[in-house]
Amino acid sequence: MQFLGVIPSRFASSRFPGKPLIQIQGKSMIQRVYEQASKAKSLDQVIVATDDQRIFDHVIDFGGKAMMTSENHPSGTDRCNEVVQKLALENLFFDVIVNIQGDEPFIDPAQIEQLCSSFKNTETEIATLIKPIEKSDELNNPNSVKVVRQTNGNALYFSRFGIPFARNKETLSSHTYFKHLGIYAYRAAVLTQICELPKGKLEEMESLEQLRWLENGFNIQTEITHFESFAIDTPEDLLKLTNNS
Repeated sequence: MQFLGVIPSRFASSRFPGKPLIQIQGKSMIQRVYEQASKAKSLDQVIVATDDQRIFDHVIDFGGKAMMTSENHPSGTDRCNEVVQKLALENLFFDVIVNIQGDEPFIDPAQIEQLCSSFKNTETEIATLIKPIEKSDELNNPNSVKVVRQTNGNALYFSRFGIPFARNKETLSSHTYFKHLGIYAYRAAVLTQICELPKGKLEEMESLEQLRWLENGFNIQTEITHFESFAIDTPEDLLKLTNNS
């Protein structure tokens, strides 16, 4: 089975323009993500998918692989799909595509390996990572996406709300809640299919693209991890990292 790691990387960002090129202890963020992803032995190739020439040139300069993609993609999932379609024109095919967040410079390669191992199960269509929630403020934070699982490990529902609601019970002591981590892997054919789906009602309400996939009957296998790398989404996040280093 052939695995392709794709790191979607945009220069434009409402909260942190130029984020992929910021320097973190002597290396750009995108270089750090690329190098960490490349340590995952399951990945046969890693490509940065960008819409900006500056990022493309930078990746090539440090010896990485990059591909220019459209400026009009609504999500990293769609950007990954363009990479797959372009590679197919070159007769390069992969069984599984791993969508790696471009703002996690310290991502653990073991987590990528864990995600790839989900596809030993022939029924796995999409896989993602989840982590137990330990603090109430995270459970109540709408920016922290929660997930409820089926008994077979497939996702039942994702929400920005703290689901399930613990009626008449002390919340965190009565149930193990899970936070969704934003790394995905998809079988190549499934990736193409989900990118062709129209936006769903649940997705519009919660602003979560994975609800579109569930609403259309796709299975999302969840794998439990107990590690979460530090993501840099804003200049304040970078300041926190600098102050703690």
